[in-house]
Amino acid sequence: MGRPGAGAAYEAARIRCELGEAVRVRREGLGLTQAEVAERTGLKQSAVARFEAGGTMPPIPMLERLAEALGMRLSVEFRPLREAG
Repeated sequence: MGRPGAGAAYEAARIRCELGEAVRVRREGLGLTQAEVAERTGLKQSAVARFEAGGTMPPIPMLERLAEALGMRLSVEFRPLREAG
């Protein structure tokens, strides 16, 4: 973490993993397959799998489509750093 930008890269990876896990948990809770979520969102199954694994950070419109497909509402907020994390 001593390299310039390492902290930011770590934080971005953490966010991707948390978002992917939230989608996976909700999808499984609804009894949906990745293919069914892909069909509902217009994505390929492999794109859903990559996102769930934390491999990609889709843009906000894609996150909105995922949320809708899972019967959820996307909420994005800014919090002071001392409260984040």
